[in-house]
Amino acid sequence: MTANTVDIAIIGAGPYGLSLAAHLRGRRQSVRIFGSPMHSWSHHMPQGMHLKSEGFASNLYDPEGKSTLEAYCAEQAIPYADIGLPVAIDTFIAYGREFQRRYAPELENLQITSLKNSPGFFELTTAAGEVARARQVVVAAGIVNFGFIPPLLRSIPASMISHSSQHSDLSGFKGRKVAVLGAGASAVDIAALLLQAGADVELIARRQTIQFHDPPNEPRSLLQRLKAPRSGLGTGWRSRLCTDIPLVFHALPESLRLRAVARHLGPAPCWFVRDAVADRLPMHLGATLIDARSDEGRVRLGLRLLGHGDRQVDVDHVIAATGYKPAVSRLAFIDESLQSRVRTAEAAPILNRHFESSVPGLYFVGAAAANSFGPLLRFAYGARFAAERVAARLARN
Repeated sequence: MTANTVDIAIIGAGPYGLSLAAHLRGRRQSVRIFGSPMHSWSHHMPQGMHLKSEGFASNLYDPEGKSTLEAYCAEQAIPYADIGLPVAIDTFIAYGREFQRRYAPELENLQITSLKNSPGFFELTTAAGEVARARQVVVAAGIVNFGFIPPLLRSIPASMISHSSQHSDLSGFKGRKVAVLGAGASAVDIAALLLQAGADVELIARRQTIQFHDPPNEPRSLLQRLKAPRSGLGTGWRSRLCTDIPLVFHALPESLRLRAVARHLGPAPCWFVRDAVADRLPMHLGATLIDARSDEGRVRLGLRLLGHGDRQVDVDHVIAATGYKPAVSRLAFIDESLQSRVRTAEAAPILNRHFESSVPGLYFVGAAAANSFGPLLRFAYGARFAAERVAARLARN
């Protein structure tokens, strides 16, 4: 059955999709939003972890700015602080779902399996077989589709290797030996939680040191605030400029933008995880992966350690906490003919100042927009800028 054509369809119900729906609520346009609320957070991040972002930077955004994480925690009698008190992922998920009930009650808990473009409208097919039509579509699909596994590991059987985004419940690894690849928050968080679950864990990273963030030092002096202003992405002028002037970032030459997105805010676990892993598991740092194969039910990893020669590590399973690489081609629900019309830079969509792609009426927000607007769009903190800007554009259209 084909429904009437609506003005706007939103694909995704995480912080970006829900914040946009809140900004479109009450306007004259007809809107449909599809997805499971906070699905990436509840199904693709490990239970028991805490957010890397501070409390003040972990909001979803309604136009009045009333439904903050702080307000939700006050309602639920949950301890909260703008800075210095890590936010439990369960709290963030519950907050996001409450935000959805308030600002996107019409959410359709359906997966979009196909997105095509026809003259005058887009055609969306749901997992239930319904075909919906919309004049404009906003893709807010999050990061799960973009999980990156190094090519050297891709020959290992799928049952023996996984990306960090594939795990919510780690209890199944109890008694098993697991190698975690990476030096960032995802890698160290998962290593710590695997230890709690009773796994035998080894951490492998190319970096020679794990660069933990320092605990927040509050209150700070005026000089400290001037030298390293705080932002939703952390302290320092680079991060502050990324949050405050994303349109200036958009105006930079493409080569500079791509370099900044790749280099700024590299792997860095949070201070509160340090004690959970320090001296509690082997860490192979300064290690280059030179070989990976399965043999007699085990994964054998060949490492070249800087200054220490080669070493082999045998494990039952490998978890690659090796980051995300946004690519239009990884969004399998977008029809190939439509994908081919989306101009890209390093596989991510090239977007105008209003988040619109080269296909008129097709918008991308979240991590897929980072190459256009900067590192801000890799974090939930960027949802406010995206929601306000896209909603204003859609209203004009």
